[in-house]
Amino acid sequence: MQNNLEKYAELLVRTGINIQEDQILVINSPIECADFARLASVKAYESGAKEVVIRWIDEKSSKIRFDMAKDEVFDEFPEWIKTMLDGYAKQGAAFLSIAASDPELMKDVDPKRMSRQQKVMSQGLEYYRTRMMTNQNVWCVASIPTAAWAKKVFPDVSEDKALEKLWEAIYKAVRVDRQDPVAAWEEHQENLNKRLTFLNSHHFKALRYENEAGTDVTLELPQDHRWVGGGDKGPHGKVFFANMPTEEVFTLPKADGVEGTVVSSMPLNYNGNLIEDFRFTFSKGKVVDFDARKGKEVLRELLDTDDGAKRLGEIALVPYDSPISNQKILFYNTLFDENASCHFALGKAYPSCLKGGDELSREELMRKGANDSLTHVDFMIGTEDLKIFGITEKGEEIPVFEQGNFVAFSRDS
Repeated sequence: MQNNLEKYAELLVRTGINIQEDQILVINSPIECADFARLASVKAYESGAKEVVIRWIDEKSSKIRFDMAKDEVFDEFPEWIKTMLDGYAKQGAAFLSIAASDPELMKDVDPKRMSRQQKVMSQGLEYYRTRMMTNQNVWCVASIPTAAWAKKVFPDVSEDKALEKLWEAIYKAVRVDRQDPVAAWEEHQENLNKRLTFLNSHHFKALRYENEAGTDVTLELPQDHRWVGGGDKGPHGKVFFANMPTEEVFTLPKADGVEGTVVSSMPLNYNGNLIEDFRFTFSKGKVVDFDARKGKEVLRELLDTDDGAKRLGEIALVPYDSPISNQKILFYNTLFDENASCHFALGKAYPSCLKGGDELSREELMRKGANDSLTHVDFMIGTEDLKIFGITEKGEEIPVFEQGNFVAFSRDS
């Protein structure tokens, strides 16, 4: 167990972040993950980091605040947090975030309070978020088990057994169970590159999705779109992985170019609330109708964040036959569930999905078709029977997915 912990921490620091000599590392960590955060800091120092700064997160205290604080505080954002994160970003720091929330903790919290807090936080951290989304700083999101999360995933076993099973699932998903995880990630990137070459070489005008669950949607793609996935290059040309695990290749749709119905295939854990069995109807790129069996009011608050929250900013392709999906585990954690399923994201588009996009202003990005928003929330739509067709400029339809998997790569991935 300790050997895998060491390998995992080292993988995140050296491959995920790819820490450089004399670089600052900021770790955002739940207090329940303190031991692992400290281990990651040791690995970072051993790899040449100048300093490691840990920002502790206590979601139980956050719940107390949501339940009991004065109402007006949810329209305020602490200036010291903005100063801290913006300051380290300007210094070229790397950011490692451990995502391990309790999927049920915030289920009884007033969704309007959470929505208001999320909105002012997004406004306050706009500079920081923009630097992350344009790769001006390297960053990585990863997870480790906590007791509450493990019991949600494995409710029928003891807490200790649930933690053990979740560790095993995570190690498998991030390839730490391999003899040489770094080499495994290099091979993984090679497979992703084949898919990227296929998609980028076709320059599709649109994608059309359909399955028996009810998804029937066409998404127009901007003229200068590009597919990206796996590792990306940071400000000094060094490759880093923003997500570990990651199985996706992704791009952006035109903000006003989505038509049809999309049906979720997994629950969405949004700010500690589960939204289940939901669907959206799009017209001219905008959600014009929606429903959910559970969490509809939370979903409404998400959509009301701003106009951009009602539009899509990301299209991601993930084969149904993949290391995470094949475990047949519902993780209730977007980092894992989105990498087990094709997904879309409501909200802001990644500028890197447009050629030269990292150098464009917000107005220039929007003119080219990129969506802008204070939020970016992934939700899963992939199924075993999902079909996706790429539509060329001449109107020809080329199969991209069949039975939930890449058609072009069914024999080599």
